[in-house]
Amino acid sequence: MSGKSTKSTMISHGMVAQNRKARFNYTIKETVEAGLVLKGPEVKSLRLGRATIGEAFAGERNGELWLFNSYIPEYQGGVLSRFDSRAPRKLLMHRKQAQKFMGAIAKQGATLVPLDIHFNDRGLAKVTLGLGVGKKSVDKRQAVADRDWQRDKARLIRNKGKGDY
Repeated sequence: MSGKSTKSTMISHGMVAQNRKARFNYTIKETVEAGLVLKGPEVKSLRLGRATIGEAFAGERNGELWLFNSYIPEYQGGVLSRFDSRAPRKLLMHRKQAQKFMGAIAKQGATLVPLDIHFNDRGLAKVTLGLGVGKKSVDKRQAVADRDWQRDKARLIRNKGKGDY
């Protein structure tokens, strides 16, 4: 045996992919966790942390909620079954929850934005969806200004005792 540890690079639980721009582009009013219907190779690819949801969105198809435009690349571990990396994936929610969010999409013109994909403690793939309303560019500029001020304020407090006024 060599002295190297053989720790697996597979993700058993925790964050797989995150949409960091979602909270910048949308005002998130409510969040919900939904399950994902995946094929075996898709799960293996997710466990390697190889998913992108930056351009993804959730919507209705035939009375059910689906995740569109999420990218899960093909698993390269010698699996024979191929899948479409940008295929729509069905979301698993309680019917009343799904109806509530579909109604909000239709009435308010809101968008269901995936915030992250993660594995829960039981090892199941979940997606956190946020009911978001698009921000205007003025709101985005204000958010950038607030973030810069918070950073400068923290820097000033940190350097206060060093005589660096």
